[in-house]
Amino acid sequence: MAEAVRRARGGGGAARRAERTAVSFETARYIERNIPNYEVLTEEALSIIETNAETILEEIGVNFPENPRALDRWRNAGADVQGERVRIPRGLARELIKTAPASYTQVARNPDRNVVVGGKSLVLAPVYGPPFVRDVAGGRRYATMEDFRKFVKLGYMSKWLHHSGGTVCEPTDIAVNKRHLDMLHAHMTLSDKPFMGSVTEPSRAQDSVDMCGVLFGEQFVQDNTVMTSLININSPLTFDNTMMGALEIFAANNQASIISPFIVGGAMAPVSVAGTLTQVLAETLAGIAYSQLIKPGAPVIMGAFVTSIDMNSGAPTFGTPEAAMITYGAGQLARRLNLPYRSAGSFCGSKLPDAQAAYETSNSLNMGLLSGVNFMLHACGWLEGGLVSSFEKFVMDADQLGALHHLARGVEIDENAQAMDAIREVGPGGHYLGCAHTQANFKQSFWKSDLLDYKPFETWEDEGARDTQTLAAARVEKMLNDYQQPAMDPATLEALDAFVAKRKAAEPDSFM
Repeated sequence: MAEAVRRARGGGGAARRAERTAVSFETARYIERNIPNYEVLTEEALSIIETNAETILEEIGVNFPENPRALDRWRNAGADVQGERVRIPRGLARELIKTAPASYTQVARNPDRNVVVGGKSLVLAPVYGPPFVRDVAGGRRYATMEDFRKFVKLGYMSKWLHHSGGTVCEPTDIAVNKRHLDMLHAHMTLSDKPFMGSVTEPSRAQDSVDMCGVLFGEQFVQDNTVMTSLININSPLTFDNTMMGALEIFAANNQASIISPFIVGGAMAPVSVAGTLTQVLAETLAGIAYSQLIKPGAPVIMGAFVTSIDMNSGAPTFGTPEAAMITYGAGQLARRLNLPYRSAGSFCGSKLPDAQAAYETSNSLNMGLLSGVNFMLHACGWLEGGLVSSFEKFVMDADQLGALHHLARGVEIDENAQAMDAIREVGPGGHYLGCAHTQANFKQSFWKSDLLDYKPFETWEDEGARDTQTLAAARVEKMLNDYQQPAMDPATLEALDAFVAKRKAAEPDSFM
C-alpha cells in the first residue's frame, strides 16, 4: 500500500515537473484595468492648458513643410495658411477630432491575439527604433536582420507581451530602402501577434498596406484595422512631410496611427510641466485633426513621448518625476478628448541592464499603468536612451510586465477573496500553507517571475552566483531554442515571399 502511494506521488511530481518545463506559447490577453487612473491636474489646471493650447494653434500655428496637399486640406477646412504655417481657428481642431474613434480593435493574424486599444485597455509592445543591439556575448554593435528576427521570436514567446511591435531594432545590414520589407515579413511569418507598419517614407507605408493585403486580403484590410503605426511630430510644432505622408497612407486605408510629439524637455519644449503639456496638447490636436481631414473616422492614438534633459550633458533622462507628471497629465487630457492614449515604456538612460536601468524602467512602467496608457510602445528591451535594443533587458522587462497585469486586476472582494473560511479553519496560531483555501488558490494567487532568483543564498552560490543579466542571457537562449514558428497557409507565405522579391528587384539598393 505504501509503495502504491509512493508511486502515485512520484507520478504526480513527474507530471508537475513536466508541466513546469513544457514549452508554452500562451499569451496573456491585453490588460483591462480594474484600478483607478492617477490624476495630478485639477479642473482649473486642465482648463488653463486647454485654453493655452488653442491659443498656440490660433496665434502661433504649426508648420507643414513641403506638403502642399496638407496646406490645401487645412485651407479648405477653414485654417489660415500663410506659406507653410497653418494657424487653426480656436475650436476647429477639437471639432475635427470628434470623428476619431474612442477605441478600436487591431486584428492579428491569429484572432485570439486581437487587441482593443482605448477605454480601460493597455496593450504592451516592444522597443522601437534602436540602431544598436547588445547582449552579453557580443556587446554593443550595429543591429542586423538576424538580430531583428531573434527579437520577433522573443516577442512571440513572451507571455505578457501583446504586440509584436515594429522596428524592434534597425537592421543596418539591409538597404535602407528595402529593410522595411524584411522587417514586415518577419513580423508576419515569425509571429501571429499584431504588428506595426513602416513610416520612414510614404511608399514604405504603402508597401505595408499592400503586404497586409496579401496576408489578410485587400478588402479585409480596408474594412479592419490590422496595423498600428508610429507617426512622430517633429517638435516643436512641425509636421514633416515624411511622417505626414505615411500618416496620409495609413489613414486613407483605415489603419491606425499614433500621433506623438517627440519631446526632450528643455530642448523641444519648455522646462515646465504645464508648458510642455500645453505644447503636447497643441501638437496632438493638430496632428489628430489632420488625420480626420484625410479620412473621418480613421483610428488614431494621442501620443506623448516626453523625457527631461540633463542640463550638464544635454543627454535625455528617464524615470524622472517631471516626466511622470507630464505622462499623468497627458493621460487626463487624452481622456477629456475621448481618445486612446500612448505613452511610457521601459525607459532608461543606462548603458547596461543594471540597477540604474531597473530603477528608471520601474518608474516608467508603473507611471504608464497608472496614467491610463492604452498603447505602451517600448514596453521591453529599451537601453541607453533608446539607442540600444538589449536582448537581456528585453526578457527582464517582459518578465516584469506580468506584474503590471496583476496590479491592473485591482483588489478582488468576492466571497473567495474574503477568505473567511480559511481564517476560520486556521484560527489563532496556525498557518495557511496547508489549508483548503490555499490549496485551491495558490497557483493563480501570486504573480510569479520566470526570471528572478529567490533561492537561498547557499543554493544560489552553488549554482554559480548568477546575477540577473546572466539569468536573462540564459532565458534568451532557452526561449530561442524553444521557439516554434506559428503555422501559415503555404500559399500566403509564397505570395508574401513573391511580393518582397518583386519590390526588392524594382529598385537598386540605397544605404542613404
